[in-house]
Amino acid sequence: MSTSVAPEADLTPAQFRVISQTVYDVAGIQLRDGKEGLVRSRLARRLRQLGLASYDEYLERIAADASRRELAEMVDLLTTNKTNFFRESAHFDFLRTHLLPELAPGPVRLWSAGCSTGEEPYTMAMVLREAWPDVERRDVRILATDISRRVLAQATAGVYADATAGDVPAELLRRHFTRAPGGGWQAGPGLRALVSFAQLNLMGRWPMRGPFQAIFCRNVMIYFDKPTQQKLVARYHELLAPGGYLFVGHSESLSALGHDFTYVQPAVYQK
Repeated sequence: MSTSVAPEADLTPAQFRVISQTVYDVAGIQLRDGKEGLVRSRLARRLRQLGLASYDEYLERIAADASRRELAEMVDLLTTNKTNFFRESAHFDFLRTHLLPELAPGPVRLWSAGCSTGEEPYTMAMVLREAWPDVERRDVRILATDISRRVLAQATAGVYADATAGDVPAELLRRHFTRAPGGGWQAGPGLRALVSFAQLNLMGRWPMRGPFQAIFCRNVMIYFDKPTQQKLVARYHELLAPGGYLFVGHSESLSALGHDFTYVQPAVYQK
């Protein structure tokens, strides 16, 4: 076995097809034609770390790994994790002005599906704490999941560079974050107490039972094909409480899918 690999190891069309099909089978993510450069750039460093000379050797390593750890590592490297605080802010306005006032006393469960590095669930937690100063006295939890253990580690730590934290209004930053020892800002204990992070493959078994009053699955389904989107939306519908809301990304829509949701406003649907 070679002990090094060229920075630009060749990725053949056949190898790309195998990798694409594998990622689709595991995570439902479509790597369409034209993404060869992305796959090569994201996996080249991993090949160097493993001392492999080609993508064929890498695929052989994955096939021989009964633990499936390297398969999980590959999927992790090929997932896209782009997010920021208060992204698509109309959704958080809706959460504050419509959803929260509608809730009856009792348990409140919200789910950030595809939470990436945590900005979305921590934004949800800020909205909750601002709307309900007595939130500690209520039974409120935010479940935040992602397939990537790498981004979940960042989300759990809750530390963000100044540029990233700059998306948080100054007053909210002062109230809900603290200066991190190594620089940047860390989500304060009040936010972190509301959020539970967990690794979850949306294509796999869901251990949680719900019901959820809201599910945020934003800018996630764009990576899935229509049949996968259809199944996912149906599963979300089952897990929502009556009257609960599904939030999708503004670049996404349920209009091309069969579903039982009622359209409320752009990228917001109600059970």
